[in-house]
Amino acid sequence: MCSRKIIACWMGALVILGTLLQNANAQSLSKLDRARAEQMLQAIASDVTKHYYDPKINGVDWRARVAEYKQKLDSATSMNMALSVIAATLDSLNDTHTYFLPPDRPYIHDFGWNIQVIGNRCFVTEVRPGSDAESKGVKPGDQVLSIDGYDPSPENLWRLKYIFDLLRPQPSLGLVLLSPMGQQRQVDITAKIEQRRYVRDEETEDHLLRARRVAVGNDLMVLKVPEFVDFSHSQIWDMFKKARDGKALIIDLRGNPGGSVDTLAQIISHVFDHDVKIGDRVERKGTKPLVVKHNAHDQFSGKLIVLVDRDSASASELFARVVQIEKRGVVIGDHTAGAVMEAKDYDYTDGTDSVVFYGASITEANIVMTDGKSLEHVGVTPDEVVLPSAVDLANGRDPVLARAAALAGVKLDPQDAGKMFPYEWDPDE
Repeated sequence: MCSRKIIACWMGALVILGTLLQNANAQSLSKLDRARAEQMLQAIASDVTKHYYDPKINGVDWRARVAEYKQKLDSATSMNMALSVIAATLDSLNDTHTYFLPPDRPYIHDFGWNIQVIGNRCFVTEVRPGSDAESKGVKPGDQVLSIDGYDPSPENLWRLKYIFDLLRPQPSLGLVLLSPMGQQRQVDITAKIEQRRYVRDEETEDHLLRARRVAVGNDLMVLKVPEFVDFSHSQIWDMFKKARDGKALIIDLRGNPGGSVDTLAQIISHVFDHDVKIGDRVERKGTKPLVVKHNAHDQFSGKLIVLVDRDSASASELFARVVQIEKRGVVIGDHTAGAVMEAKDYDYTDGTDSVVFYGASITEANIVMTDGKSLEHVGVTPDEVVLPSAVDLANGRDPVLARAAALAGVKLDPQDAGKMFPYEWDPDE
């Protein structure tokens, strides 16, 4: 499973990228850069032809499609435009896990805020202390009506992030915000730009992606899993050891973009008392069943509740849907991302004296669940939809977790629920 957070939705990209193609003229395109862009497109297109899970490539005449975008590349007037053409080529496949990974910029930029679609509206969920966003009065609970002229929605928010953060990083963003009290205002926020560190602090990453758990009374354990990273068997065992004797377990997968299939399988094995078939893995050369053997000695057998939201994607969606299909527990929260393809990252280099590194994510399998359906472009509909309001976000309340606790027979104030897993900012950004 791909765990990059830029995967989420699929509609509307060509409109956004098309506008980007017209406006991406920040620098001129040299003959060398044009040749490099053409080589990037050709290398990635060749691997799509060879490795994409569907040899018919979703019914697209891929050779003709690549030729079409090659013509657009020939008329590109800047490197930003050329990179945008490559991105649009892959995006035309309408596949959440097949996309272009442009060359790294020599810097990182951070706007100091997090935004998320909740229901059908986009909200600020966190603001970094000391950031320009904070100094401009941006606060959790503000509804984002517009980002640089684009209206964020469930269908396009990930692409806005992809364009403004990865494909064409912006030094500033013009926002139209609506406060929880109904006051509309315009704000320009500036990114903090720093030299990129190419050696990441692994301890910091491990810390940010660790699973956290909190006991609520004697009968309820809340386990928050931010991402299905490659946890060891001992780490998975440790996640569940204090929950096994309890009556209820809440597994919070909100914001979890997916990740390791092995981690998904291990977690499933700890909450089911029988072997579980996740579904069929539809590959280029055939179909293989994806079956998890249950753990005969270390299962949690009590009441299970799973929390999801619009940012729950890939493996986290599969887990939630398996719980529903097997009638093992209750799923509450928001509709999930609908991005469940299985992909592999391909890395490329171009040049000798001046080497350019770039990449692509290419889908290698689709997962068809035991109900005969794929979650791709569909997602998981919770058994009970529970959404935080703008006022909840502004006041740090978590009504979703509080409702889950109530379903487990435990009273938990939404204000206290909001303090259980405080957001942790990445110090490297």
